[in-house]
Amino acid sequence: MSNPAFVYTELQISIPFDQAPWKAISDAIRQQPGFISKTWLAGINNNSVGGFYTFDSTESAQEFVTGYFPNEARGLGVAQTTRLFDAAIAADASTEMGSPHFGGKLQKKPGAFVYTEVQVNRPFEQFKWHERNHELKRQPGLLSKTWLSGLHTNTLGGMDAFDTIENATNFALQDFPETAAKLNAAFYTRIFDATVTEEASRYLKSPIYD
Repeated sequence: MSNPAFVYTELQISIPFDQAPWKAISDAIRQQPGFISKTWLAGINNNSVGGFYTFDSTESAQEFVTGYFPNEARGLGVAQTTRLFDAAIAADASTEMGSPHFGGKLQKKPGAFVYTEVQVNRPFEQFKWHERNHELKRQPGLLSKTWLSGLHTNTLGGMDAFDTIENATNFALQDFPETAAKLNAAFYTRIFDATVTEEASRYLKSPIYD
């Protein structure tokens, strides 16, 4: 990948994932310029639907978040969230945490995903990620972490895979708020059930299941 980008999306909708038209949507996503992969996301408790994508360039990712995805949300009649991240700048940090997006292999299938983002403006190269990774490696149930650095915003975040929903929930409710407090910043967390989206994610070549 040259100048690759990650995209996070979430639709303000409540629908059990097995009732979502994921295959039709997936077929449309496959046709988007620069698309490489998507991991589907199904919200715990609220049944929101979203995804974590890899694009081959920031330009392709920007075209997706300004063109295709708003039209998809409009067609479903729901509000939407999108975030765009520089995939290359945090490659070393993500590789150290076994990210499948940088060649890592999970020891087991994930039971849950956690998305996090902290409302700071901190260039990733100025962030002490080695220290944070050392802490995260002791986090119960954490299988991998893909670090995220907001394009144009320098927000800090991650897409984390956990073995169980319980461990993912403990991380989102206990550990991560303490981390954000140390940065004196507001934050955003979401927990997703990984067990219901495996087939859909495999269909869109998610590296989680390689």
